[in-house]
Amino acid sequence: MSVHVGVDGGQSELRLTIAGSGRVHTGPGFVYGCDVVPGTVAAVRTAWAQVHGAPQVARAVLGLTGLPVTAEGRERLAVAVAELVGAEEVLLCADYVTAHAGALGAGRGVVLAVGTGVGCLAVDPDTGTCHKVDAWGHLFGDDGSAFAIGRAGIAAALRAVDGRGRATVLVELAERTFGPVGELAQRLYTAPSVVDETARFAVQVASVAGSDEVAAALLRTAAAELATTAAAAVAAIPDAGSVPVACTGRLVDSTPALREGFRAELSARCPQARHIAPAGTALDGACLLAGRPDPGAYRPLVHVHRRRGDR
Repeated sequence: MSVHVGVDGGQSELRLTIAGSGRVHTGPGFVYGCDVVPGTVAAVRTAWAQVHGAPQVARAVLGLTGLPVTAEGRERLAVAVAELVGAEEVLLCADYVTAHAGALGAGRGVVLAVGTGVGCLAVDPDTGTCHKVDAWGHLFGDDGSAFAIGRAGIAAALRAVDGRGRATVLVELAERTFGPVGELAQRLYTAPSVVDETARFAVQVASVAGSDEVAAALLRTAAAELATTAAAAVAAIPDAGSVPVACTGRLVDSTPALREGFRAELSARCPQARHIAPAGTALDGACLLAGRPDPGAYRPLVHVHRRRGDR
């Protein structure tokens, strides 16, 4: 009996599951600056090695942060994954696509996927709308992301040390996390995992937001940025009316101030947005798409490789 495989590949880790198994296997995350194809294949190999037996795979769907930019790179990755897991068909897409499918069951609405970065997708199957907002990466976008919060938190700590900014407990947290503040910037600039390490500091910012006004202000700024992104996505759906909007991600789930701040800002900026809880995760979305014969409204954003016949 053939199975379907879902993969959620982020910057902190890669998660893989056989649909319906209830078991999740992990591999290393995506690292900026590396060749994403061998890095992703290695991560899938690590996770796949944890699967018992040798199941026959009909279709594997990978939602990735580190999706290759070119069609050639995506095909090279799809071919390698197909050979590794023995899949007849491999679908590649950005992780905000699988996040949307998981949160809204591939239905109409907007999903904001907040992780190390931020990707937002507006979909309306009836009109064929499939519109991305942000997901421009940590240098040029990802506003309101864990990276953006972590970077702002570190910057606030360094401003406080210089005397250019308000006193904040973030100085102590930054030194505890990264070492002596005088060496902090150089250490991060030269770290191959600088994006992931910076993003992880967002958890520290969130942990003191209830008692530190500098940290609280950073979360308010992030919530406003996320609401702006979601509102832009809602506006992309023709004759919108009431539009379901879900916000996903571990940082949002674990940080009430960020979650409630986003809801309040979205309500103020976009009255037609109807905030809802996500039905499932990006990994659920990958499994959902793996069980369907066609990507549907997501088709413009999905790379399809078939081992037999034409793509």
